[in-house]
Amino acid sequence: MTQVMPPQKITALSFASSLAALNNSDTRMAGCFLTGIPGLEHLHVWLSIPFCAMYVAALAGNGTLICVILSQPSLHEPMYIFLSMLAGADVLLSTSTMPKALANFWLGSSHISFDGCLTQMFFIHFLFVADSAVLLAMAFDRYVAICCPLRYATILTSTAIGKIVAATLTRSFIIMFPSIFLLKHLHYCRINIIAHTFCEHMGIAHLSCSGISINVWYGLAAALLSTGLDIILISVSYIHILQAVFCLPSRDARSKALSTCGSHVCVILLFYIPALFSVFAYRFGGRHIPRYVHILLANLYVIIPPTLNPIIYGVRTKQILEGAKQMFSNFTKESR
Repeated sequence: MTQVMPPQKITALSFASSLAALNNSDTRMAGCFLTGIPGLEHLHVWLSIPFCAMYVAALAGNGTLICVILSQPSLHEPMYIFLSMLAGADVLLSTSTMPKALANFWLGSSHISFDGCLTQMFFIHFLFVADSAVLLAMAFDRYVAICCPLRYATILTSTAIGKIVAATLTRSFIIMFPSIFLLKHLHYCRINIIAHTFCEHMGIAHLSCSGISINVWYGLAAALLSTGLDIILISVSYIHILQAVFCLPSRDARSKALSTCGSHVCVILLFYIPALFSVFAYRFGGRHIPRYVHILLANLYVIIPPTLNPIIYGVRTKQILEGAKQMFSNFTKESR
């Protein structure tokens, strides 16, 4: 008589054979597995609640900000154009990471194709470098407005803004494209299990069986020469801005300017500190820092700044609030 195997045993054998096939296949065929936050797997569902709330807030806040700036001709000025660019980059940055992370937390959907992982990695780093360049452009805009107000209109012309946008996108692409080339030419020989919520350059490189020293030093050089240089120039801009602010004769004007600058600096620090920590920890301090601390901080720079930027740069700006009221007033009239 032919013995019939139980369904449970068939399922187990199928899973084992699939796993063996993945072990024996090339990484590019097998894909990668994102584990989420290692050590905190039992809290994934609870951690997904603030992550989801911040992601929805980031989409709503930045989406509203973009609509207000585009719909109000009075806001078609350099300051608000840069702000709309920042909002757009923030939406794309958070969207490149959060949907996959939430699917992992809620549904256990941890698998991602190798090409999909490279694509996610490229856009995360591309958008981060672009975000950094926009923050630098905004700092330069404030520097010209406060320190050289009479030359503001002649310096920040529409042509100059166009060149800044083109330079931002070109620089981000030139910096990030070689990392795709470097990762594609590594040799992979086992299942890719990435202890992270999203794909990072060094997270993928560490799964290789070949030497990754070129990846390490290229990633470090790219970070220092792009975001590191941006941080230095932003700091110089704000030092000059503060010097000009302290020379203002009115105490109320000084207080208002310091309050605005303080809020901007807080957002900039929240953006750069976790990102730079992630860059250096992955390369030099990975064994001494708990993995969950590294992953949580890495998620901060892709979700918290996009959530706070509409509040810091939008709600606290009188022109933005008036533009939002006007936009919603026009929408209400049209709907009637």
